[in-house]
Amino acid sequence: MLISALPALEHDEALPLRVRRLVTEARQHLTRLDAAIAGCEVEIKSHIKGNAAAKHLTTITGVGALTAAAVLATVTDAREFKNGRQFAAWQGVVPRQDSSGGKTRLGRITKRGDSYPRGLLTQGARSALQAALIKQPLRRTRLQCWIVQLHARVGYHKTLVAIANKHARMMWAILAKGEAYDPDAWRRRSRSAPASAPATTSVTL
Repeated sequence: MLISALPALEHDEALPLRVRRLVTEARQHLTRLDAAIAGCEVEIKSHIKGNAAAKHLTTITGVGALTAAAVLATVTDAREFKNGRQFAAWQGVVPRQDSSGGKTRLGRITKRGDSYPRGLLTQGARSALQAALIKQPLRRTRLQCWIVQLHARVGYHKTLVAIANKHARMMWAILAKGEAYDPDAWRRRSRSAPASAPATTSVTL
């Protein structure tokens, strides 16, 4: 980290005194910025603590308070989007498609929409991928099983795009339909629910 490396430069006598003073000023400035950012994060988390929609969004692995707050701040009404794919496209996390010879190849994300929520979704995708890879196979959720299998098949970067896209679609379902996300609902259904049992209203994958 840059801030942790600067103190050594401040006391490096091989550097001119004027340069060392500039390094000190830079370190102090960066420290103040870090403190201000941390304070903003605390305010955001406190602000959305009582928001039911935000709580539902943060139950998705890789979607934290900052991501939930950013999406809620930019989306007035998720029902304005026809479906999850349209919502994901608006967020800019739909992969480009190149078709030739009857084959469809997925490329990089389109990068449309607001770059801030898109960046948070991408960071969340990294977190979700890491969590899935380190989880014991028998304890993985259905979504995590999908992530691990996809990672083995298409590699790191395309998996991140796919996870970010999946998260956006799930967020649309939560916001547009007022549903809650239950990562383990599929396990309970497969064990006990009879064929005639009514479906629950939770988002499951």
